[in-house]
Amino acid sequence: MTENEKYMIRCKGNRENPPLFALVKSLTKSEKRHFRLYAGRIRKNEDANYMRLFDLLEKQPHYNESEILKEGIVKKSQLPNLKAHLYHQILVSLRLNPSYRDVRVELREQLDFAYILYHKGFYKQSLKIFDKAKKKALRFEEKIVAYEIIESEKIIEAQYITRSPINREDVLSVEAKTVSRLNIIASKLSNLSLQLYGLILRKGYIKSKEELDQVKEYFHNRLPKFHFSELGFREKFWLYRAHIWYNHLKQDFVLSYKYSLQTINLFHEREDLIQINPVFFLKAYHYLLQSLFFMNEHSRFEQLLSQFERTISAPTFPRNKNLDSLIFLHLYSNKINNFLMHGRFAEGVQLADMIEKRIDQKMHVLDEHHVVVFLYKIACLYFGAGNFTRCIDCLKRIIDSKTLKVRKDIMSFSRVLSLIAHYEAGLDYHLESQLRSAYRYLEKMDDLYGVQEKILLFLKRIGDVFPHDIKSAFKQLLDELRVYENDPYEKRAFLYLDIISWLESKIQNRPVAEIVLEKFKSAKV
Repeated sequence: MTENEKYMIRCKGNRENPPLFALVKSLTKSEKRHFRLYAGRIRKNEDANYMRLFDLLEKQPHYNESEILKEGIVKKSQLPNLKAHLYHQILVSLRLNPSYRDVRVELREQLDFAYILYHKGFYKQSLKIFDKAKKKALRFEEKIVAYEIIESEKIIEAQYITRSPINREDVLSVEAKTVSRLNIIASKLSNLSLQLYGLILRKGYIKSKEELDQVKEYFHNRLPKFHFSELGFREKFWLYRAHIWYNHLKQDFVLSYKYSLQTINLFHEREDLIQINPVFFLKAYHYLLQSLFFMNEHSRFEQLLSQFERTISAPTFPRNKNLDSLIFLHLYSNKINNFLMHGRFAEGVQLADMIEKRIDQKMHVLDEHHVVVFLYKIACLYFGAGNFTRCIDCLKRIIDSKTLKVRKDIMSFSRVLSLIAHYEAGLDYHLESQLRSAYRYLEKMDDLYGVQEKILLFLKRIGDVFPHDIKSAFKQLLDELRVYENDPYEKRAFLYLDIISWLESKIQNRPVAEIVLEKFKSAKV
């Protein structure tokens, strides 16, 4: 069985695990202990069916429904209800677990208490809890919750004599108007950011003047009107995030870096919000590093990568399974970028084996888009290190994917790089059929542009070139591609594939790692 077949079986197995089984397997030892204590709080629950199901699922290496039914816990028709009940009980237990206590959970709890007091007719006590929760919500930028609280306060004040200050209704009306406006601004900015992110996932970078005009119009038409001075942390965050993706689409990485840095500075002004929004903080650092990578800012990239690693390794940085997966994703993605920038492909390959194993272990939490990006970067490491067989294996995983709906740009360049790797590995006996397949795919995806077409034509003709003319053929292709290096719509090809360094290595008869390292050293001088 090939590595690719094993990989597909692992992926299929991860997708088929039902939510309940995945949840049980995700529990830590302390979480399982807490759940047993929670379930055993009433004596009759000690032998409850849902606990018997929990014990059985905990022992199973893979989900096996037949084995569950053999135990005779319940009839087959009753099993879905029992599974749903166990799922609910585990979630309740996790909600009560001290490790999951954060500002959002605490605010919701306070709202629940206030509503209970309100329904019992304790209006003053209810308002007191609402007011305290509102101040906390506003302090931690939870303005959606703050708006819900204000609306609840308005209902109580409008229905009952609470002996509140005479101008209380005016204060609440102003608060409602202010918070509502900021929520609308934040919502529009987050929508815009998400839509731009979706655009880059589906299509990749802008490829023509027509696309550029469409994206500019799209961005400016959906940018809400506001005065910058009225924006709080949350609104500024989404504003910067929208600009990051807008400039990424345009391949303006200098501006993307600027807005990423502003996002990081925003967090440093409010260190307490890193604890509440660690995911946003991680992603901001990732976009910052990604922009520097595309700008070829080697020294600044290394400096910030070290800073990033120190930050996430600090004992004060929040950790959970979701954050551990994101830290793995962003840290190792940028470590690979560091190897690619420096031409240290052999060192990168040593790390790549560990990364591939970790990817397989985390398939249930990593989305397919990020897996594909990882695999493409790893393929580039293998290519640079001269291990073309492993490079082809990695790219085959991407090319053979039947479910990937995003990043057609990476799908396209995977085919181009795979063809070059086949040529380098001497596996060119099926090159003609692979070329036809690549042409069909690129045309179907409307992604056949100058750089790709020049490379494909070169590979198509290379078999007919005499050995003593090979170097001249490489020089000709290099001259043809250099024309595109500064083209605003063609230069995107060089973000995916350092084809120039490869051609220079063929012309100079030197390893591609030497060429990239030489460029890195000259850039530092």
